[in-house]
Amino acid sequence: MALELKLAHKQFVEYLESRRRARATIVAYSKDIEQLIQFLGNTGKKDIGAVTREELEAFLKKLASDSYTPKSISRKINSMKTFYRFLKASGVITTDPAADIEHPKYDIKPPRILSKLEYRALRDACRGDIRTHAIVELFLQTGLRIGELANLTTGDVRETELHISAQEGHEERMVPLNRAAKEALASWTTVRGNGVKSNALFITKTGRSLLIRNIRTAIDRYFKIAGIEDAKVNDLRHTFIAHHLMAGTPITTISKLVGHKRLSTTEKYLEFIKDKQVEHVKLEEL
Repeated sequence: MALELKLAHKQFVEYLESRRRARATIVAYSKDIEQLIQFLGNTGKKDIGAVTREELEAFLKKLASDSYTPKSISRKINSMKTFYRFLKASGVITTDPAADIEHPKYDIKPPRILSKLEYRALRDACRGDIRTHAIVELFLQTGLRIGELANLTTGDVRETELHISAQEGHEERMVPLNRAAKEALASWTTVRGNGVKSNALFITKTGRSLLIRNIRTAIDRYFKIAGIEDAKVNDLRHTFIAHHLMAGTPITTISKLVGHKRLSTTEKYLEFIKDKQVEHVKLEEL
């Protein structure tokens, strides 16, 4: 079944939207595949079904020659593989030319885990900003993903729990709210007000949904104010997981709370906290 390159791209984006993938994910995948299709078009290709593995590898070599890092190339390979799995499942192709393409090797940095001193400094730095303070508390007290937090609605906040909708292949779940999280949310909802058209939990001053990039910008600002270096928003989720493990919370409980698909994902943190755990115990004994 012949399918023109740009039409294949369009159908792929529509598929991602139908699967309720996060907006940031859709944009990233779309740009990656658009870049691939432009390369293929420049080689004279018109039908997506006529593309070979050799041509996909030529595209990856072009990325490397254009100074893309192995990590960036690996991400584009993920997009490519997802794209071709979609084409095969849709019956557009019978053989997947991306199936056996290997990812380049690169060093993965261990997650940045904030110390107690650091996350307390972050809290203090943003305490006067009620919205950002509530966001920081939710990250630290629940271990939410940034996309999950950005998608929260006012209806997701229950008396003692937070409802996390299914997205990006992750199942929906309920996350308990402790006292600190409940107090921070209560302060924010009072300021937020009820007469707002958007049902998004976190909104801008003009009443629009707070986007992922807005959240990153706000927290990066307070990282800087608090003097916390080399930290990103996702490190607050890492910090939640690591500190709970160090405190002795069962790994199965943590895995369920943060929505890991596999227990092995949570188990990786045990290696990251090995030395920190010893330090933690000694500090508690003093």
